[in-house]
Amino acid sequence: MDNIRPIRNDEDLEWAVAEVARYFEHEPAPGSADAARFDVLSTLIEAYEDKHYPIETPDPVTAIVSHMEMRGLKQRDLAEVLGSASRASEIVNRKRMLNVDMIQRLHAHWKIPAETLVQPYHLAAADAGRPARKQAKRQVASVSHRS
Repeated sequence: MDNIRPIRNDEDLEWAVAEVARYFEHEPAPGSADAARFDVLSTLIEAYEDKHYPIETPDPVTAIVSHMEMRGLKQRDLAEVLGSASRASEIVNRKRMLNVDMIQRLHAHWKIPAETLVQPYHLAAADAGRPARKQAKRQVASVSHRS
């Protein structure tokens, strides 16, 4: 594996990406030295980008809306999963927090990672409905009573 070096800055990153791009045009044979070089360079690129250009996980509502857009789904499809058109509207418009049941349904039906759905997020202005703080307390209380 000739000519492999650490990626310490963006210039090194550009070099590594250019090297890897060559393999997209001429795919190396599995098990070959070029295949090993491709793997090492790809790993180095990924590590550098993860450290210097992290991609933040979207908040739950953004994740839901993105999922819907990518699959051509409508709010009525979300309503089917959640069991209520009004709940779907409230979630999409950030007027209501997701509860445990909604998170479980979205994860089961649409395979949205639970880790994404359980993140805290902001609701629309509190005057649009119940203040987020009170709503969150009610949800915690309702989950506690179920146990």
